[in-house]
Amino acid sequence: MGGVVGGDAARTRAWGLGLAVFSSVCFGGSGPFGKALIGAGLSPLQAVWLRLAGAALVLAPLVLVLRGRAAARGVRPHLGRLVLYGLTGVAGCQAFYFVAASRLPVGVAILLEFTGPVMVLCWLRLVRRSPVHRTAAVGVAVAMAGLALVVEVWTGLRLDALGLAAGLGAAACQAAYFLLIDRLAGQVDALVMTAAGSVVAAVALTAAAAPWTLPWDVLPASVPIAGHTAPAWTLAAWIILVSTVLAYVTGVAGVQRLSAQVAGAICYVEAVAATLIAWAALGERLAPIQMAGGAIVLAGAFIAQRAVAAPAVATGTRAEPASVPAA
Repeated sequence: MGGVVGGDAARTRAWGLGLAVFSSVCFGGSGPFGKALIGAGLSPLQAVWLRLAGAALVLAPLVLVLRGRAAARGVRPHLGRLVLYGLTGVAGCQAFYFVAASRLPVGVAILLEFTGPVMVLCWLRLVRRSPVHRTAAVGVAVAMAGLALVVEVWTGLRLDALGLAAGLGAAACQAAYFLLIDRLAGQVDALVMTAAGSVVAAVALTAAAAPWTLPWDVLPASVPIAGHTAPAWTLAAWIILVSTVLAYVTGVAGVQRLSAQVAGAICYVEAVAATLIAWAALGERLAPIQMAGGAIVLAGAFIAQRAVAAPAVATGTRAEPASVPAA
């Protein structure tokens, strides 16, 4: 019996790891393709709004068809947290990052955003007074060191107070993304949570993005990508369907099967994926030190995901005490 329970726990962890990595790769495609759309004439906030509004238009009807009215009744007790998730983990994270990237080197902006998992560990330890797996902390530290190499953080750095604040804001919103999903694990369906977050985020960013001024004629035009040209609407469709809908649904499902602190370390795979996709699609070359950094990031993610291996197999549970204690 214990072997069966342990096997179920191991399968759950394996699925969570696979979903988290897949989500990170999907998220990684948004930067290069979004950069191409911005170069074609969209403002950063318009690109973010188009991404989130498109996702909301896909997910809201899908939830109604697949989950029915039961979905609305199920989210009612968690409405406050779902709104907070949409405002922080979806809208805030995306908007703050683009502001930071517009005022700082992109590599610095990415590094600032990916201090989010460190904030997760600090929140769990200092605010919730929860034990933090030492292995998870080591994994995060290793992954951050590798990320610094991937983005070559030492190049072109100039201090900009607003850019620095926006980057840290993106990190805080990313931390909220992991923590809120973790607290709602087993209570709100991943598809429903992603749909609610997308709707809230799209509405929240409408005034700032001013979509009524969006140059819609850009979408049918061709934009350069990967040494060729493609209609801008195909890039927008990729960002909406793959880098938002698939990325958030699988990301939520992955965190629900792991924990905030472990999934937070695995998400560093996104930075490596973004760098590789930018190399393939935009011709941005990788230096040897960047490739070495990518290997270190993956090593850090592997170390972190081992944090729940022994407890989960031993107890047959999700190993949640460190990440989902009572408020």
